Amino acid sequence: MRMTVAQALVKFLGVQYSERDGVEHKLFEGCFGIFGHGNVAGIGQALAAQGAGLSSALPYYLARNEQAMVHTAVGFARMRNRLSTFACTTSIGPGATNMVTGAALATINRIPVLLLPGDVFATRVANPVLQELEDPRSYDVSVNDAFRPVSRFFDRINRPEQLPSALLAAMRVLTDPAETGAVTLALPQDVQAEAFDWPEELFDRRVWHVARPAPERAALARVIEAIRASERPLIVAGGGVIYSEAWDDLRDFAATYGIPVAETQAGKGALPYDDPLCVGAIGHTGTSAANALAREADLVIGIGTRYSDFTTASRTLFGKARFVNINVAAFDAAKHAGLMLVADAREALRALDLPGWRAPREWSSSSPVWWNHRAGPSLTQEAVLEDVQAAMAPTDVVVNAAGSMPGDLHRLWKARDPKGYHVEYGYSCMGYEIAGGLGVKLAAPEREVFVLVGDGSYLMLAQEIATSVQEGVKLVIVLVNNHGFASIGNLSESVGAARLGTAYRMRSTTGELDGAHLPIDLAANAASLGADVLRCADRDSLRAALVKAREATRTTVVYVETEPGGDAPGSGAWWDVPVAEGSEHYEAYVEAKKEQKPYV
Repeated sequence: MRMTVAQALVKFLGVQYSERDGVEHKLFEGCFGIFGHGNVAGIGQALAAQGAGLSSALPYYLARNEQAMVHTAVGFARMRNRLSTFACTTSIGPGATNMVTGAALATINRIPVLLLPGDVFATRVANPVLQELEDPRSYDVSVNDAFRPVSRFFDRINRPEQLPSALLAAMRVLTDPAETGAVTLALPQDVQAEAFDWPEELFDRRVWHVARPAPERAALARVIEAIRASERPLIVAGGGVIYSEAWDDLRDFAATYGIPVAETQAGKGALPYDDPLCVGAIGHTGTSAANALAREADLVIGIGTRYSDFTTASRTLFGKARFVNINVAAFDAAKHAGLMLVADAREALRALDLPGWRAPREWSSSSPVWWNHRAGPSLTQEAVLEDVQAAMAPTDVVVNAAGSMPGDLHRLWKARDPKGYHVEYGYSCMGYEIAGGLGVKLAAPEREVFVLVGDGSYLMLAQEIATSVQEGVKLVIVLVNNHGFASIGNLSESVGAARLGTAYRMRSTTGELDGAHLPIDLAANAASLGADVLRCADRDSLRAALVKAREATRTTVVYVETEPGGDAPGSGAWWDVPVAEGSEHYEAYVEAKKEQKPYV
């Protein structure tokens, strides 16, 4: 079959499927793209030739920002439990490098996305071309080499003959739960347009099985022995529980053996908040209930977690506990010198059988009294979260990523559905929220999606409001304006940096950025991008706006300026951020460092 490299690529992607538990899914639900000279005659022409509408094998979606379209693909793939995703195509140069941040986010979070950046001429006949980086050391370097460290698989297609093997390798990585992340195929612009005679078999319908690795018998026996020997076991549920759809198995396992369950950011919702064994969030942004148990636990059973520093409170949280690590990836299962059980979360939970054993009753009956916290009457951030939760149905989805809100959400949010809490805290990327929320809604159009975004994140990446309007994909966007970077402001003060650069203020006559708040109207900006906007002045108007926004049929922004303060309970857990030696906070930092453990 004679066609161009780009046409072959598009045709191939349109017939790829994933399968798990006998259920098939389209592996690529579409292709996001922003066109320039590096991809318009290649992938652009190929998409147009096959028909780019929603009924085509690979529908095309126009985005506004290259980083944002990767975030949208990530939000989509995470919501679909990594069984379906999107491809993303860009031109060369800045269009390509704009995707690097999105690639890092995908790989850190173990989320599959396919990135197709345009590249400079493979033939080099016109070098240097527009937007080409010239490296005097080598002519085979381009800006796309920046994708190598943030991709789980990278290849540059310099000849048509290289495409089939690269595509098959890319699909293998995208559908392997232990290896998945960003996959990058760099496509020189001349090669994209080059025709070749392809074997027909390349375009056969392919179904890629997504495995559920079963635990090794000997490793399972060691883990069972460790659990039986424990008196104070604690489960730390991570994102692997959600991606494996193992929430029912986790609930049954915890109830059968009386083991409390704490949750990471990615694992929140693995148990409903009111389950008697759910002690809520753990770590630096955790609850006092979960963290108290963590300090006393003699065995930590991590299920699908990569143990970020927020989860371990920078390795100060867990006392003398041993670790059992259940993870589909050996890399994560080996952390903290734990007993490794390399397996799918669901399969491992079903295989763990401990007849006659149960954790002591006094350990299993810890009560998460922290759920009783109520915000005061002022329009603080925690009051906004409380009112947003009240306006949402149990199956609605909350989306967030950066700033101070992830901490409050982790600690206070009452997750009622395994897919209802979507906080990107692996990369905690400012700007993810609206784009990621768009991906969530595309993946689950039957759910209402509430995007919580601060003014700092909004100003970095709000453009995909226009894409949601273009596609008729309705979002409820709660835009919280606290006139700067509140989270980093608090951190700055705690390490002696005096909140420098964390407030949006005019430069005053003193020469400092300490004047009046900037005269920026974010609500008007959102309206200019096509959204309906509801402005709120107090909690009553906020509650009314949230109800109206949920009932709306098109993207609606609920704009609220918050007051400082709030009395949400703290976590009592530390986070290691270096403090300048000799500063007023340095001695306290040195004391806190003494609690860190090597976990060896």
